[in-house]
Amino acid sequence: MELAFVIEKFVLITVIFSLSLVVAMYSTLAERKIAAFLQDRVGPNRAGWGGMFQPIADGAKLFFKEEIIPTDSSRFLFIVGPSLAILTACIGSAVIPWGQPMLIAGREINLQVTDINVGILYVFGIVSLGVYGIMIGGWASNNKFSLMGAIRAASQNISYEIPMGLSLIALLLVTNTLSLKEITEQQHGWHWNVLYQPLGFILFLVCSFAETNRTPFDLPECETELVGGYHTEYSSMKMGFYLFAEYINMFISSAVMTVLYFGGYNYPGMDLVNNILGPTWGPLIGVAVMFIKIFMFIFFFMWVRWTVPRFRYDQLMNLGWKILIPLAIANIVITGVWLTYVVK
Repeated sequence: MELAFVIEKFVLITVIFSLSLVVAMYSTLAERKIAAFLQDRVGPNRAGWGGMFQPIADGAKLFFKEEIIPTDSSRFLFIVGPSLAILTACIGSAVIPWGQPMLIAGREINLQVTDINVGILYVFGIVSLGVYGIMIGGWASNNKFSLMGAIRAASQNISYEIPMGLSLIALLLVTNTLSLKEITEQQHGWHWNVLYQPLGFILFLVCSFAETNRTPFDLPECETELVGGYHTEYSSMKMGFYLFAEYINMFISSAVMTVLYFGGYNYPGMDLVNNILGPTWGPLIGVAVMFIKIFMFIFFFMWVRWTVPRFRYDQLMNLGWKILIPLAIANIVITGVWLTYVVK
């Protein structure tokens, strides 16, 4: 393995990791600003111009707060829980193609950490592991509210992974590949998969809300019932890890939806722009387009949080098992019939 390749991947991993943290930091500010706008308020505006330094102030507060570990908790697992949550959130971005290959100093640089041929399965595996951080933290706290939140998170994630996986089966019938890069390349121009799989996209979007524990599916941590849920006993940066993990998961979920259904870095006229700007600067426009799509999804996540009320837990489970799963199965059948008798 040549040194240049190792350096290239190390730099790419560092950049993506840093971007994930920065997006998570400023998602907290965006959340509060969007909530303020929808509620006709101002929002944070003291720390820096327009509150731009508020995420830094919040992070410093969490970092310097007193760290409390309950006496009757399982100390080792109490620390492992948030660590595992933030770890699984960060490594989910490894298979996402952020842009077309760039030409730098005569060397082609792929803007993807690794292109494995089962990229979708990798993402699903990471999503499945993410719930362990919540379960371990909730159990190790030795608090009944935390344990209830952890149980809710586990059953919710398991329930909604099924319709999410079924919704992707129909997409795989259309694309014939599990590689996220190949799926992105097939959506050149306006050939976005959302046009061929609108129902599959809606199912995936709803399941993403449940998988990331976002309102109206934030039952594992709903304050009115569980006093904060699985992170009730946490403080300082351990609490920060759980909060960061949620926002990073939202960022990665938005990126995955962008890649699977909205063309990723593709946009109309991309070939013309690349011919004008060249192989070095042209791909950067695609990266910018990719992030614009991601930020639109993040805004939608936040808009829904401050618009739609929280579900009851029985409503949450009924939606997953009695509505989404039958719809996902019907979507597979419709897609199969369409590909067999219409497209051929």
